[in-house]
Amino acid sequence: MSIRLAAWVLLLLQLAACASTPSASTTADICRLFEDRRSWFHAAQRAKERWDIPVPVSMAFIEQESGFRARAKPPRKRILGFIPGSRPSNASGYAQALESTWDQYQRESGNRLSRRSNFADAVDFVAWYNRGSVRASRIAPSDAYNLYLAYHEGNGGFQRRTYAGKKWLLDTARDVQNTATRYETQLRGCERRLGRNWLLRLLS
Repeated sequence: MSIRLAAWVLLLLQLAACASTPSASTTADICRLFEDRRSWFHAAQRAKERWDIPVPVSMAFIEQESGFRARAKPPRKRILGFIPGSRPSNASGYAQALESTWDQYQRESGNRLSRRSNFADAVDFVAWYNRGSVRASRIAPSDAYNLYLAYHEGNGGFQRRTYAGKKWLLDTARDVQNTATRYETQLRGCERRLGRNWLLRLLS
């Protein structure tokens, strides 16, 4: 197989992977996830460089919010237990961002054409929001637990400790922190390899 043909095959495989939702076994391992979707790795790296939020933190947020599903939405309420009703909010996409918060992101980041169903835009949004929490609430960039509480409650709610009586939310924030910690450990073992261009990967 020629190098040129191999490059086309690699590109087609990546496009096919990006068209589907990754499996739970893939999302459990950030190295495997990024190997399957190399464009996601580069998008996450760009978001890190722009907003100074670690890649494992941003990826843990997206794993929690949508399970890496591009068009995820909150489940509908059920009337009488079985009739589909309205959704609890207009959150949508990889980051489960509200329309109003997404509009603010578009204005402040300059990313006017961004879409909530686009991974690169969503990971940039998550890092942008968390950078705001670092500034407003003095949370460390690697503190996924408290960053998630601020993400869910807003920084005003976080500062008022509106999360204090919500055990389910505290448990979820711990899950996000655990995922971020696992992703960080995994990424240390594969980040250098992921950063190689396609030709070096082909020859290695």
